[in-house]
Amino acid sequence: MDVSSIAKLSTSIAETGQRQEVNLAVLKKAQQIQASTATQLLDALPAVQQANLPPHLGNKINTTA
Repeated sequence: MDVSSIAKLSTSIAETGQRQEVNLAVLKKAQQIQASTATQLLDALPAVQQANLPPHLGNKINTTA
C-alpha cells in the first residue's frame, strides 16, 4: 500500500464520520421540531368539558341492544 492510498483512505474515513455527525445533527433538529409542533397542537386543543348528566347515567352498558 502506498502513501497516497493511505491518505485517500484516511480522508474517506474522516469524511464519513463528518457525514454521520451532520446526519445525526439534522435528525435531532427534526425531532425537536416535531416535538415542538406536537406540543403546539396539544396546547391548541380545547379543554374537555364535563357533561352535566344525572349520576345514574353512564354507569351501565346495554349489551342486549
